[in-house]
Amino acid sequence: MIEFTVHAVENASDDSKPLLQKSKKAYGFVPNLHAVMAESPALLEAYRTVAEIFDNKTNLSPTERQVIAMTNNRLNGCTYCMAAHTSIMQGLRVDEDVITSLREGTPIADPKLEALRVFAEKVNLSRGWPDDSDVEALLAAGYTKQTVFDVIVGTAYKVLSNYTNHIANTPLDEAFAKNEWSGDAQPVD
Repeated sequence: MIEFTVHAVENASDDSKPLLQKSKKAYGFVPNLHAVMAESPALLEAYRTVAEIFDNKTNLSPTERQVIAMTNNRLNGCTYCMAAHTSIMQGLRVDEDVITSLREGTPIADPKLEALRVFAEKVNLSRGWPDDSDVEALLAAGYTKQTVFDVIVGTAYKVLSNYTNHIANTPLDEAFAKNEWSGDAQPVD
């Protein structure tokens, strides 16, 4: 297996250094995901930019954004992101039953959140080709046409991190270790 560097602010390239400094300021530490992404300033900047857009420019609540993120994390088998986003949801005080459902891939009791979970799953599994009935079900649950596209933003955000973690085998940060996850998603041959 090829090993990738987990960069520190001090040894990062001049283009990645300010991005890692922003991460440290935001989180109190540099998450290993960001430290690995620092190998490519373009990747790190793209990830941070899409994450900021997803958080601040969509019509989704923090819980709804986590439903989309966690659904993609689970389907993509990203152990790092499952642990990290579980920690994020706990910090947001998301109901434990929602967190458990997302970690296990089981239905969420709240029908609106469940409709969002199912649609995010359909988008991921169909590689962006959900059926009209899938879109109609999301709209019937009280979401909008904007939400359809905001799910795509969330999916793109998770592709950046999930795929990075798969390739780099990013070590789990101590901050997320209590929420370690191992799923059954396997690489496609």
